[in-house]
Amino acid sequence: MVVQGLPLHVATLVTGLLECLGFAGVLFGWASLVPVFKSEHYFEKLCVLDAGPLGNATGQADCKAQDERFSLIFTLASFMNNFMTFPTGYILDRFKTTVARLIAIFLYTTATLTIAFTSADSAFLLFLAMPMLTVGGILFLITNLQIGNLFGKHRSTIITLYNGAFDSSSAVFLIIKLLYKQDISLRASFIFLSACSAWHVARTFLLMPWGHIPYPLPPNYSYGLCTGNGAEKEKKTAGQESTELQSKEFLSQKEAEIPEPGQQQKPRSFWSYAFSRRFAWHLVWLSVIQLWHYFFIGTLNSLLTKLARGDEALVSTYTNAFAITQFFGVLCAPWNGLLMDRLKQKYQKEEKMTASSPLPCGSGSSTSMAALRSAVPSLTLTSLLCLGFAVCASVPSLPLQYLTFVLQVISRSFLYGGNAAFLTVAFPSEHFGKLFGLVMALSAIVSLLQFPLFTLIKGPLKDYPSYVSPAWGGSGVGGVFLTCAFLGMGTRGHSWVWGLGRLQEA
Repeated sequence: MVVQGLPLHVATLVTGLLECLGFAGVLFGWASLVPVFKSEHYFEKLCVLDAGPLGNATGQADCKAQDERFSLIFTLASFMNNFMTFPTGYILDRFKTTVARLIAIFLYTTATLTIAFTSADSAFLLFLAMPMLTVGGILFLITNLQIGNLFGKHRSTIITLYNGAFDSSSAVFLIIKLLYKQDISLRASFIFLSACSAWHVARTFLLMPWGHIPYPLPPNYSYGLCTGNGAEKEKKTAGQESTELQSKEFLSQKEAEIPEPGQQQKPRSFWSYAFSRRFAWHLVWLSVIQLWHYFFIGTLNSLLTKLARGDEALVSTYTNAFAITQFFGVLCAPWNGLLMDRLKQKYQKEEKMTASSPLPCGSGSSTSMAALRSAVPSLTLTSLLCLGFAVCASVPSLPLQYLTFVLQVISRSFLYGGNAAFLTVAFPSEHFGKLFGLVMALSAIVSLLQFPLFTLIKGPLKDYPSYVSPAWGGSGVGGVFLTCAFLGMGTRGHSWVWGLGRLQEA
């Protein structure tokens, strides 16, 4: 039966990967799309004819207000990308896969059609279209992440692969930019994206379940047109029962770690985990790194223009290079999952050896603690990658930005894959969806700081982003120091919760 279902599973996997790669995270190619909007004279009325400071020999208009408007659109859209993860996760849990995907298709199609028929006179519609595009894309990703359940032991690798595809989809806006230079209009490109909704609808009914893909996968599980709704619900229920048993085993392991033999704790509520130190440290760690990534993407065009001294051809070259490196996120993300899997196997072997040796009770690690320990090197590596990325971005050297782009795509791919993986191993599985949505929603609120930072750069700091890059320091060096401090606290907090704090928290 497994052999019979394998072609369907592979088809679902491949088409899901293509969907994430082509549609889910296109917003993060924003730096490639801004020059196209400028060529179409969007918000051009905000520019003021002025020779400009610092002896601008080209006599270009002062377009700080125009840049601020584009930055505000990206800030709003990136905020919705994270904040709406919590309600969209609820929609998926409550109304199941098909309904969630139909909502995603509606939002995505409406957004692409709005952008296609927007002109310079109606550019304000981008404030509506880009958030809708983002929410539709994140719904595509969330509904596809469950495909990992079809492949058992390769589940985490597929999840990180899909997160990498989400990052790589930012290259779509680069393709639109290159097509625009070949006289293919912006309207034609976005009408094509709208027409792809027919493919999304077909995939929804042919290659995706009506409900959820259970984990562990029950025998003879089928979905799509291969089964009726009743049979699918029956098999889904069996999957839910096995998941509940797995969750109870997870909780019993956690309770066994608490060295109080006279007490037997009840299963903890969702809010007890949401207010735990472990979750708080993870939220700080994710929020700071994510803010820096969003801030960098939102100000990239302005930063490159400053470093290239207004040379539009040179800015375009570097913008294209940045977009091309984003495409390789799909190749970077799985390495983080593989690192965690290998370390988990290593720690589990050490656990078995320790259990067989005559050591005092509690000196060994449980299976869940072995998984949690395996996340710490991954989180540390992600922090170091982001620190290197921040240092390179703070140096006002244009050629060095090639290295900045490489470090940015690797650290971003590790960041989101590591985030999902850590929540999986650090908390019970029945709370994963809610905790994942909550951490993304709260980090989205922190990401709103990018617009005040951008306004600060364009105003008092006179276009010198290194004063606040990569954090909120008084200079470039101070910014790097603060980033190092925050990332160090986050990593230290993660290490503490699996070590010294494991007796106090689940």
